[in-house]
Amino acid sequence: MQLRLNEFAAIGLLFAILVGAQLSAAAQNPAGVPSGDRPAEPQAQTAPVSDRSADIFDSAADAKAQIATALEAAQREHQRVLLLLGGNWCTWCHRLHTLFKENKDVARLLKSEYQLVPVDVGRFDKNTDIVSGYGLELKKTGVPFLVVLDSDGKVLAKQETGSLEQGQAHDPDKVLAFLTKWKAEPRDAETVVTQALARAAAEHKSILLRLQAPWCVWCRRLEAFLSRPEIEPLIGRDFVDLKIDMERMTHAKEVAARFCTKDAPGMPWLAVLDAEGKVVVTSDGPDGNIGCPVAPGEISHFMEMLRKGAKKLSAGDLQKIEDLLKEAAAKFKPAATTQP
Repeated sequence: MQLRLNEFAAIGLLFAILVGAQLSAAAQNPAGVPSGDRPAEPQAQTAPVSDRSADIFDSAADAKAQIATALEAAQREHQRVLLLLGGNWCTWCHRLHTLFKENKDVARLLKSEYQLVPVDVGRFDKNTDIVSGYGLELKKTGVPFLVVLDSDGKVLAKQETGSLEQGQAHDPDKVLAFLTKWKAEPRDAETVVTQALARAAAEHKSILLRLQAPWCVWCRRLEAFLSRPEIEPLIGRDFVDLKIDMERMTHAKEVAARFCTKDAPGMPWLAVLDAEGKVVVTSDGPDGNIGCPVAPGEISHFMEMLRKGAKKLSAGDLQKIEDLLKEAAAKFKPAATTQP
């Protein structure tokens, strides 16, 4: 009798363990969402600590607004928009995002050629209008999922990421090949200059020339300031904005040499040109290239550059630009300006 009781207790204990395991699995997989990042591959949904250092997706973000902002930036910078759809629970989303950040070649290509927008799909129940709008079936394909848009919002590519994997990670070569395939065609610097000169002549404006590079932190900070909604219209009254990307444009070095006599002036390097392409003034001050103006002397030099090219800007307009520039400069933190 004692033997049978022990057997019965053992069976009961085994039954309790199995029921407990099923309840635990159900807690990780509400609403019957396929377990794992991809429905065809049952795996734990929650990323291990080693695969996740912080949330990728902002659950409170307005994804549509983020996409719209990214498209505006892509139009200015001649880039693509890359949507990364997934959820913070997704192990493979974290692995792909880690590759985006930590692989030098992938990170550099993304920074140069794309505006990256993480889109939170929750447990396949968030931003469903965005998902359906792009004709995606994420419950079938799994996440992470990539969508490439041109600067007008047209879908260029839809990519499930299972085929980009190798073992327990994403293959950097495959990811690089995908990103390289869908990046924008490089613009010709000579053509860009010709177009800017024609526009300046037609609109009776000067040209604000900027030599820059994607890796340059101070270039991005100056771009962010000049593109502010309260600044861009003011600058646009008197200047055609002419940006020469030293890495992404063909014939960029030849164009730079035409206007800048220094071999390595640092970036950003600026010049005001008249409508015929003659240099009026450059960003080379008493202490060298001012770059993105931050120090008082740099700001003074930059404002003098604007004054020499301005025709319609009033004293009040110029003072507003200077005040806002000083305000922005006070918030800048030291940053490396060398290429990674």
